Formats: sequence, C-alpha cells, structure tokens
Amino acid sequence: MNPAPLSGLYAPSLSLLTDLYQLTMAYGYWQQGMQDREAVFHLYFRKPPFGGGYAVAAGLAYAVDWLKELHFSADDLAYLGSLRGSKGTALFDPKFLDYLRDLRFTCDVDAVAEGTVVFGNEPLVRVQGPLLQAQLVETALLTLVNFQTLIATKAARIREVAGSDQILEFGLRRAQGFDGGLSASRAAYLGGADGTSNVLAGQRFGIPVRGTHAHSWVMAFGDEETAFAAYAQAFPDDSVFLVDTYDTLEGVRHAINVARQMRAQGHELGGIRLDSGDLAYLSREARALLDEAGFTNTRIVASNDLEENLIISLKQQGARIDTWGVGTQLVTAYNQPALGGVYKLAALRKPDNSGWDYTVKLSEQIVKTSIPGILQVRRYENEKGQPRADMLYNIAEPLPESLTIVDPTDLTRRRPIRSTTFRELLEPIFRQGELVHQLPTLAESRARALQEVQSLDPSIRRFLNPHVYPVGLEATLHDYRTQLILEKRPQRPA
Repeated sequence: MNPAPLSGLYAPSLSLLTDLYQLTMAYGYWQQGMQDREAVFHLYFRKPPFGGGYAVAAGLAYAVDWLKELHFSADDLAYLGSLRGSKGTALFDPKFLDYLRDLRFTCDVDAVAEGTVVFGNEPLVRVQGPLLQAQLVETALLTLVNFQTLIATKAARIREVAGSDQILEFGLRRAQGFDGGLSASRAAYLGGADGTSNVLAGQRFGIPVRGTHAHSWVMAFGDEETAFAAYAQAFPDDSVFLVDTYDTLEGVRHAINVARQMRAQGHELGGIRLDSGDLAYLSREARALLDEAGFTNTRIVASNDLEENLIISLKQQGARIDTWGVGTQLVTAYNQPALGGVYKLAALRKPDNSGWDYTVKLSEQIVKTSIPGILQVRRYENEKGQPRADMLYNIAEPLPESLTIVDPTDLTRRRPIRSTTFRELLEPIFRQGELVHQLPTLAESRARALQEVQSLDPSIRRFLNPHVYPVGLEATLHDYRTQLILEKRPQRPA
C-alpha cells in the first residue's frame, strides 16, 4: 500500500529529514564510543549570493522548531531497521536503534538573529555538544537556514531598488514544491516584501495577503468590461483589474469605464495590473490614461518575471509602476538557486577532557579552508551604529589587549581595531537542549532586516562590484590557523 504522497509527508517526527551519511556517521561514532565526546560545529557560507556584498540571515525559527522536536519515532526506527547493506544484512545494529529511541537533543546552540546582515565566513549558527548529536543535525540546519537566507537576501535586494514602492511576492505557483513556496514567502517578507499571494503563509506567519485575478477570469466572461464589472461587484473596495488579456491599453480604457461606474456607487478602483509587454511604455501610457480620467490614485501593479536588475532598468526608463509583483525570480532565487552554506567541525574536546583539539579542513583553495576554534562574531560599529568591521575570534582563548583582524584569504590584508563600540552576533538559543531565547516575531525580524541593510554603506549595497566589507580573523586566531594548516598539510618533495 502506497502512503499518501502529501497528507502523510509532514509527520510528527521529522528526524529523518537528513542525509543517510549523517546516520551512518552517528552509528560509527556510537560504535567507537565517541558519541558523547564534546564537539563544536559552525554553519556559514563563504561568499554572499548574487554577486552582492551581504546576505540577510533567515531560517532560524524553522531550525529552532526542528531542534525542539528532534526525536525518532517508532515508524522512523522501523524504517531504519529495514535498511540493508550491500550483503543484505541490516545496516544498523538494533542496539543502535534503541539508542536513537531514547535520544534527545542536549546541545548548546548560538545563532545570529534573523534579519541580521551577515558576510562570508561568519558563523550563522554554532552547535556545541555531544559529537553524535551535533553531527546529526547538519543536514536539516543547512536546508532550513541556507534557503531562507538566500530568499531573504534576494528580497532585500529587490527592496533596495524598489525604494518606497510596494513589493508583493507572487511566487507560490512557480516555487520548488509546497514547502519551498511556504519558506520562500516567509523569507521574502522577512527580507522586505510587503505581502504575499500565498494564503497559507498569510495564515501561518501573519503576512498580509494580496491578489488580483487571472486572465481566465476575463476570458470566462467574454469581454473585459463585463469581467471587470463582475469583479468590482464582488470586491467593490478591493479591485485590481488585470488589463492585458487582449490589448493592454484598450484594457486600461475598459478598466476606466468600470471605475467610473464604481465611483458613481461610492467606490474606487484600487489598481490595474500589467503582466506582459513593454512595461515601461505601457505603464507610462496607462498612467496618462488614468490621470486624464481623474483616477490619479489608482495604482499600477506590474508583474512578469521581475527581479532587481529589471526593476532598475524599468525605473531608469521612466516606468510609472507603484507595486512590483515578484514571483519566479524571487522564490526560486533564479540567478543563484543555492547559497552554498557549509557545516564544519571546528573543535573536539580532548579524550581526557583537559582542553580542546581544534580542527581544520584543508583545501587547495584557501577560501575553502575552514576556521578552527569556538567562534564568535564581534561587529564593530561607529557612533551612528553603522557596521565598520567584523572580527571572528575563539571564545575559548584569551584576547590580546591590542586587536588586529586579518583577512582569512589574504594575510597581507590587516586592519587594527580602534573602535570600542561593538556587539556580539551569536546569541544563546539552546543550552543543553533547552530553549533559552525568546525568538522575535516575523515582523520584528523584518524590521531588523530593513534597518540593518540600510545601515550598510551604499558601496556595500551596490550590485555591481560591491565594496568588500571587512571580515577578519583576530590575529592570534589567524596565526594559530596558519600553524595548524602547516601541521596538517603533507610536505611533498619537489
């Protein structure tokens, strides 16, 4: 019997939302008696998406919810018990499945608040606790934080170019499945969108929902004026007419005719929507027609594969658009569909508990070499609260009195720290598996995102060749990392 493909998907336990290798590693740690050895992992990305100068952190609320509910149900364990290796034998020892049955999340988690502006190599999440648990949560944390951070950043870029214009997210029908659509609507609102067409997102997250009608509405009535009049009868104070079913400017004239009838009955047409054609030209012509007819407050909504670069172009062409309906390009992050965040082991408690062994992952590319230690991100700000530089440092080691940051990819780029005003970005979220932080509302996180993006220097916010915001390792951490790399890298004779 096949399970229901949708209604049974989001089961009470989502612990199997992981890659198999997380479970095989967990089994290996358990088998070697390493499951409780204390470990530290960091989740971060290497460079901001879309060729931009920053990202907007998002997805933490989802991650917190997943971690709170982490447990293996009887169905989960039965499935894992059914898995077989290449010789046909059980993949996992039944005693390991018994261990998983009793497993509860007991790690410490520190994270950057949603809506915070972040940069490459900075930990967005730090997980510290038993090695098996800290390893097991990798995949879920990555998928939850990576995607929403990507979409929130895309939305922030669209907000940057739209200015005070309204932005509506219309992407559910083109999203990557139901969950992709729901997550994208949330992240888009956090990043700066004003509303969504996604009704479930409206219900679950309190996002304002907005919508018009489709071309099929007009086609169902045979002619535009009849269709518009019928829609106005249903929504006399909330009508936006889609005017490009047959001929856009004729559609605008038909909308004006119905708007006059609405006004005679004490109602006003909210707007018209353009969904095809030369949006710059058509919006200017539509604005002229509406203004000439006395409908100066009727908004012009535009859609049709809009994104930040096209919006810039339309504004440069003098488009008269008040509301931007963004869909496919936003919810799929069309020009960069993945953030590329990673989750790396950075420290292991010594077997005798006498201290830490710091770990580093090497690469032929310095940008892919990880950063050892138990990291915190300190953001230095000027007297106006504007970010000036970020320092990564190891909280398990003392800081020197004189601070210098070093670019992790170029040791010649160094910057002494003079500012005394700073804030620590990673905040306590869980302590020994118990939630200790009151998460802000989505509206509060959205307000944070809008404020933080605007606090950045315009050179960092620009789209073409943005200025690289200074993010560096505290100098003693950089020196230790270099020493560790030299120790770990094989010395091959010439």
